[in-house]
Amino acid sequence: MPSPITLRVARPQDAPALLNIYAWYVENTTVTFEYDVPSVPEFEGRIRRTLARYPYLVAERDGEIVGYAYAAPFRERVAYAWCCEASVYVRRDMHRLGIGRLLYQELERLLRAQNVASMDACISYPNKDSIKFHSSLDFERVARFSKCAFKMGRWVDIVWMQKILKESDTPPEPFIPFPELKI
Repeated sequence: MPSPITLRVARPQDAPALLNIYAWYVENTTVTFEYDVPSVPEFEGRIRRTLARYPYLVAERDGEIVGYAYAAPFRERVAYAWCCEASVYVRRDMHRLGIGRLLYQELERLLRAQNVASMDACISYPNKDSIKFHSSLDFERVARFSKCAFKMGRWVDIVWMQKILKESDTPPEPFIPFPELKI
């Protein structure tokens, strides 16, 4: 029987393991629109910047990182504080084992505690697996934009999917930065 998956908050020193997962997506897919794999110091900085405001989670099996998920600002303006963009990456040999689902469920739990009202996901199109995955977690497709990125010799569309976490309240409860969250 396989070992259980455990989740924890990412640390900057996880950057090399996270890059081992992410590099494949950068070099072989249009899942991310980066052309070049970031350096370890750049990735460490991304983790630090994310954790200053939002959750950044890793999934481990037998002490080895097999996936990660994080939230990021949807947009930079203050009025967008209650809306975030969510991303998940799973090691390519670990797909379809429920790791992405576990990561997103915990991410959602933490975002709700932060008073985030909606999670959004930007998905390269076509990407049936990602759209099916997000739909299974009650995300709804809200937009499609044509020819948003050029990668791997072709134009790529994007689809935005959204999950409402909190019904609108006026005014909303204050956004709680992740470091201030009592978890």
